[in-house]
Amino acid sequence: MTAIANPPVDRLPNVWRRKPVFGVRSLIFLIAGLIFMIWSAPRVELGVLTGNAGELIASLAGRQDTSQIERGLTSISDKMFPIVLDERTLLSADNIPGDNKLPVFAYVERSFTQETALNPETLEIETRQIPQNVLVQPFGYVFYVCSKMLQSIEMAIWASVIAMVASLLLMPLAAMNFTPHPLIRAGVRAFVSFTRTIPELVSALFLVLLFGFGPVAGILALAIHSIGFLAKFYAEEVETADIRPQEALTALGAGPLTVLRIAVIPNVIPSFVALTLYVVDRNIRMATVIGLVGAGGIGQELKGRFDMLQYGHVGTILLIIFITVLILDFISGNLRRHTI
Repeated sequence: MTAIANPPVDRLPNVWRRKPVFGVRSLIFLIAGLIFMIWSAPRVELGVLTGNAGELIASLAGRQDTSQIERGLTSISDKMFPIVLDERTLLSADNIPGDNKLPVFAYVERSFTQETALNPETLEIETRQIPQNVLVQPFGYVFYVCSKMLQSIEMAIWASVIAMVASLLLMPLAAMNFTPHPLIRAGVRAFVSFTRTIPELVSALFLVLLFGFGPVAGILALAIHSIGFLAKFYAEEVETADIRPQEALTALGAGPLTVLRIAVIPNVIPSFVALTLYVVDRNIRMATVIGLVGAGGIGQELKGRFDMLQYGHVGTILLIIFITVLILDFISGNLRRHTI
């Protein structure tokens, strides 16, 4: 029996060869990136970051008394804590409600405050005790902040619903395989990109001028920005859907809308759900921010308390926002697991 010689390795078809991890092009990009970072670091004042971090490390190591970061954290903790839980309303002497007319768990606190003023008769500075009555509602401010947080969540949900409906209508026009004409697709894509490039805070500033202070401006600002994301992602999911069911229905004489409804939408629904949940989660977070420009929600309350230097109230607001975000993360995670 004649032994068959093995063919040379270089003549074997589809021989696997290990590709280098870093090629010349990758090395060029890496060097260019390092040069850019070195050039950009002084422009963005990274020296401040490294200096403060060095002071903190030296302070923790006992080489110096304190650092800028520690002084800042101490100032924040001194001003924000203890947080404010109750609502206190100063009552006039003739506006003291009876015990049977007080809100639930509320009570009237009677105290005295000192006032220094000029006595017109003796022309001397005198200090006198002035009685005052304060209506105290335990946890009243917490309930008020929770109602504002609920308004922010409602704003985010409404904005997400509006963005979802608008994106579903724009989706066939923006998808390459279903658009009636390339020019229509280009126009819709340009509109979607335009809505995505406008930050919510910027659009909220203009919408507040149109609709006034309140949640309407916030809802529209969040919806406009969300359309830019959802319409783009919906269209891309439709473009990359499995082509085989579409070809089968097209061969049977089905129209584009029928193909989209039967062969495409059922396949991309899990991706649509995941994208929509992400936008809802993002809108809830952003709804707490756009209130800073008067667009309603808890952000408006946050800005007002911060401007009045009431940092105990600010601490309460931030705590409610943090707890809400944790709860929403838990809920959205469960929804993703059950729907995807």
